[in-house]
Amino acid sequence: MKSSDAVLLIVPGWQGSGPDHWQSRWERSLSAARRVVQADWDRPDPTEWPRRLAEAVAAADKPVVVIAHSLGVPTLIHAVPLLPAGKVRAAFLVAPPDLERADIDPAIAGFAPVPTAPLPFPSVLVASRTDPYCDYRRAEGFALDWGAAIVDAGDAGHINAEAGYGPWPEGSVRLLGLLQSLG
Repeated sequence: MKSSDAVLLIVPGWQGSGPDHWQSRWERSLSAARRVVQADWDRPDPTEWPRRLAEAVAAADKPVVVIAHSLGVPTLIHAVPLLPAGKVRAAFLVAPPDLERADIDPAIAGFAPVPTAPLPFPSVLVASRTDPYCDYRRAEGFALDWGAAIVDAGDAGHINAEAGYGPWPEGSVRLLGLLQSLG
């Protein structure tokens, strides 16, 4: 599958993805990319955010590939029961937070617990060995639960602009690999 054969839905996490974030850069550079816009990026709503994602999937005029970062990952996982059957072809999941940690910010704690059922579409989960919001072993557990292929990003922090991942060419290559695997 080529990116032009799908709608690439960008699903940012808490506080959105700023202009230098790889998601924002991809949104600007990929004509098939569209951002799922939330009403309030600073006050995530565990009911509203998945609903808005499901609405964006339903409105897409082509098959959908979801590109989720941070809190965008549990947003997708919670949205799965709301998604039109067969519309999402794949998901590219990056740096999911561990919402069951004792030190989790109360602003996002309402997204816990994160469902553990296998996803009904192929997925890739990219995780960092030094993510301050999720231990790598926990990310491996998410991948196992969801049936996602795990990609070890090494010492990559939270894989965001603050960690030096603005353009993130390695991520582009991984996304391309996922798209090509869809035929």
